[in-house]
Amino acid sequence: MTAFSVDPWDPGYAAALAAEAFSELGATSAELVLDIERPSGDWKPVTPGPDARAPETLLVADGVRRIDARVWVDDPDTAMPVPGIAASYAAGIVRCGPDGADLADIEVHRALISASPYTPEVKTAHATYRPGRAADSTAEELSLALQRQVTQLEVELSVRHRGMADDLLLVDGPLRGRGHLPRTIGYIKTHHIAYLPPAQSAVVASLAPGQRTPVFLMGTSWRRHAWYVRLPVHAVTPWAGIVRCEASAELDPAEAAALADAVTLALPPLAGVDYKDPRAPQNLVPIGGLEKLLRHHLGDSRLLYRALRTAARS
Repeated sequence: MTAFSVDPWDPGYAAALAAEAFSELGATSAELVLDIERPSGDWKPVTPGPDARAPETLLVADGVRRIDARVWVDDPDTAMPVPGIAASYAAGIVRCGPDGADLADIEVHRALISASPYTPEVKTAHATYRPGRAADSTAEELSLALQRQVTQLEVELSVRHRGMADDLLLVDGPLRGRGHLPRTIGYIKTHHIAYLPPAQSAVVASLAPGQRTPVFLMGTSWRRHAWYVRLPVHAVTPWAGIVRCEASAELDPAEAAALADAVTLALPPLAGVDYKDPRAPQNLVPIGGLEKLLRHHLGDSRLLYRALRTAARS
């Protein structure tokens, strides 16, 4: 019988490693500098040394978004309605320390986004949607404009709750828009592009739980330090339990390596478990709990949709 393996993620979600990543291995247009921590020909799994320490406090930031309605905004300049979205979004911070994890903050915002300069503020019986501006009316740009607002809210909450000199901030997703924050890590759970050449990609596959790859630099119009970490996992599928971490390109190599060691020690105790989370172990327990709470705080989408329709008629 031909051997096969089953991806540990629930089939309702995309696989942790997209199939196209295999076929495009090494074909990414991103620029790579592989010899930041070790020579590229001498890559091997890294186990944090005895001097490495997990951060005393790990702050986990995440945000969620939802489109409550598609809208049209009257624009007197064009005499044509302009498409837009009415959206709810929320961000939150979980503080993880030696005594466990606690919710530090949650904020919920609503926005009416379009390319029109005449986008109004819309007050409904249940929520107020503040105007937001998109560069154009395409669905992609409307989505990007909404994501920028989510990211900005995450940044504001993160700055507000940074307190200790040695705390570390983990943001769910790429570091995009948050690279200026000190001691901040982007946390990427799924892999749609295989950035590394075959020899270094093989090192990723050989990682044991609690190990990481050497740090490297990557980027196109942006640049970031990056490394891969394997979380505790029972599955034997390719890249099972693998996450990519990102840090500012402004760090010197020693700083980036020290940060990578700290994160590699901090993540395994927070790994999700498969009987509770279909995206375990990559969906960390604080992230999964925060996402669930944030979606609850967005409110009833049907109620908000009806309120928007009522406001549009008045």
